[in-house]
Amino acid sequence: MDELVIRNMTIEDYDGVYELWMSIKGFAIRSIDDSREGVERFLLRNPGSSVVAVKDGKIVGSILCGYDGRRGCLYHVCVHENYRMQGIGKSMVVYCMNALEKEHISKVSLIAFTRNDIGNAFWKEIGWTKREDLNYYDFVLNRENIVNYNK
Repeated sequence: MDELVIRNMTIEDYDGVYELWMSIKGFAIRSIDDSREGVERFLLRNPGSSVVAVKDGKIVGSILCGYDGRRGCLYHVCVHENYRMQGIGKSMVVYCMNALEKEHISKVSLIAFTRNDIGNAFWKEIGWTKREDLNYYDFVLNRENIVNYNK
């Protein structure tokens, strides 16, 4: 078994990250934002903050992490089901938080689907606070950016 490596995500990781995304039931991706071009645009705008976990020669975890100069945000936080409960998710989150701290970002947020029991339990376990005092609003600028859910 190869040693776990947590490192910066690059566009060269895209195929392995996409394969990971497709392996997770209930995971949702957008046709434009999560395409190779969309992820490359995101990584160029947010250099050094996104992360992959590599073990046994393949990508087993990933987080897209970005910031707007004021607040950081985590997107598509995932660990392959065969590698969960080994501290990989927490290690990736810490990596992202350290990268954001270097950019003087002092607050980080994320969105988790309410039906994502595993994800919501993870965030609670590692000490994140579920907000009950706000509503999340969304507006679609590009209707061709289709959301697909893995079944």
